[in-house]
Amino acid sequence: MPHMVAAVTEQHYEGLALFADPIHEYIPFTVPMERTPGACEVTEKDLIDAPWVQRLRYINQLQSARWVFPGAEHSRFQHSLGAMHVAGRFARQLYPSLCALEPLCPSLPYVEEVLRMAALLHDVGHGPFGHFFDENHLAQYGIGHEAVGAHIITHALDEALRGLCRSPSGPFAPQEVFEPTYVAYVMQKKAPDNGQMPRWLRYLKPVLSGMYTADNLDYVLRDAYMCGVAVGPVDLERLLHYSMLTEHGLTLHKAGVGALIMFLQARLYLYTNVYCHRTSRALDLHLREIFAETMDYIFPGNPLDMLARYQRLTDWSLLETVRGWKDDPLPAKQSLGHAWGQILGREVKWKMAYDATFSVRGFERQQAARLKPEHFVQRIRQALPPTHRNVPFHLDVATQDPRNMNPLNIGQSPIYIYDPATGKVDTEIVEDILEHIPATLVQYRVYTTERACQMMLAQACERALARDAAGALAQEERT
Repeated sequence: MPHMVAAVTEQHYEGLALFADPIHEYIPFTVPMERTPGACEVTEKDLIDAPWVQRLRYINQLQSARWVFPGAEHSRFQHSLGAMHVAGRFARQLYPSLCALEPLCPSLPYVEEVLRMAALLHDVGHGPFGHFFDENHLAQYGIGHEAVGAHIITHALDEALRGLCRSPSGPFAPQEVFEPTYVAYVMQKKAPDNGQMPRWLRYLKPVLSGMYTADNLDYVLRDAYMCGVAVGPVDLERLLHYSMLTEHGLTLHKAGVGALIMFLQARLYLYTNVYCHRTSRALDLHLREIFAETMDYIFPGNPLDMLARYQRLTDWSLLETVRGWKDDPLPAKQSLGHAWGQILGREVKWKMAYDATFSVRGFERQQAARLKPEHFVQRIRQALPPTHRNVPFHLDVATQDPRNMNPLNIGQSPIYIYDPATGKVDTEIVEDILEHIPATLVQYRVYTTERACQMMLAQACERALARDAAGALAQEERT
C-alpha cells in the first residue's frame, strides 16, 4: 500500500515544476518526465531556457524609467513568465465557453499551451530599451517588436514549439500537433489573418490584445510592485472569474465591471506617473539625439536580416559597448561616449519648464484649437519675448502608452458586457466606463536646456494655453 501511494504521488508531481514569483507566488511549468524519458522530449522548460527567451533577462522592463525608480530593475524575462501564467489561467476560465461556441476546438491542454506560449514569447522580439527601440530604430523598416517576435517564433523557435505535447493541465489529445503560427498570430495585436486562422483561435486573440490582457494584468501588478508605487487594488481573481466568450468575442459579466474600472484606474495611474514620468521623458529626449548614430555603429540594419546578431543585442551589450567609447580614437564615438556617460550618470540634459495635464473631456474640449503639437509650439514661440524667440525647447506630448494601447484610443474599442438581468450581451463603449475614472490621460510638457529660461518658458506656455482655450471656447459657442 505505501508503494502505491508513493507511485500515485510521484505521478501527480512528475513533469511539473514551480517558479517562485513575487506577484503570482508560484508559476507552474512543464519539465521532462523522469520516469518516462523521451515520452515528451520538448517541454516549457526547453522554451524558457532557449537563448531567445533567456535574452530577455538582459532587456529591462521599464526602459528609461529604471533610472527614476531605483527598484525597477526587473526584466522582460520576469514579466514574460508572469504573462504566461496569467494566460494559462485565462485559458482554463474561457475554455468551457469556447467549446460552446466551437465544439470542434482543440483540447484544453492544447488551447492552454497556445496562450501560454504566446504570452511567454510576446516580448521575444524586443530590442534594447524596448518600445523606444521600436520607435527609434525598427520604425525605419516598417516593423515593430511584434513582427520581429513573430519571425523568431516561426523561424528560430518553430522546431522546439512543434515538439510540445502537453501543458500544465495535461497532455494534448491524440493527433494534436502544436502549431507555431498559432502562437505568432495570437501574440501580435495586428497580425495578418487572411481568413486562414481557425475560428476558435480568433476568439482567443483578445487574451493578448484586448483591454485587459495576460500582458497588462501582469505588468501593472509587477511594475507597481517593483517601483514601490501604490496604485490601488487590482482584482485579478474577479476579472478572470467573470470573463467568458460569447459570439461577440471576449465578454465580461456585469458583476466584473467594477474590477475592470479598478484595473483601468491602476493602469492609467502607472501610465501618467511611472511610464511617462517627467524625468524618464527627459532622458528619452536625450537618447533620441544620439540613438540613431549609436545604432549606425552597433546594429546598422534590420533584425530580420541579421537574426543571429540581433540575439546578442540587449540593454547590457549596448550599454557596455558605449561605455568604452569615451576613450575611442574616433572623435564621433568619443562624442557619443560622452553623451552616453551623461545619461548613465543621470546628468539630465533637458529640464522641464512646463507641465499641463488633461482629462479625456478636458482634452476633447481643447482639441479643436490644438490639433497638432506644432500648433502649440508656434503659440509658445509667439508668446515668448521677442529677444528670446530662439530659446531651445521641446514640446513632449505623452499620448502613447509605451506598454500596450493608447489610453486615448481604448474608448474607441467596444467591450462586451453580459447582463444577467436581461440575459443579453450589450456593447458598452470604454469611454463611458472611463467617466468613472478621475485619471489624467494626456500630458503636455515643455523641456529646455536653458535653465535660466525655465520661468520665462512656463509663462509663455501659460499664455499660449490660455489663448488656445479661449479659441476652443469660442468655437464651441459657434457650434
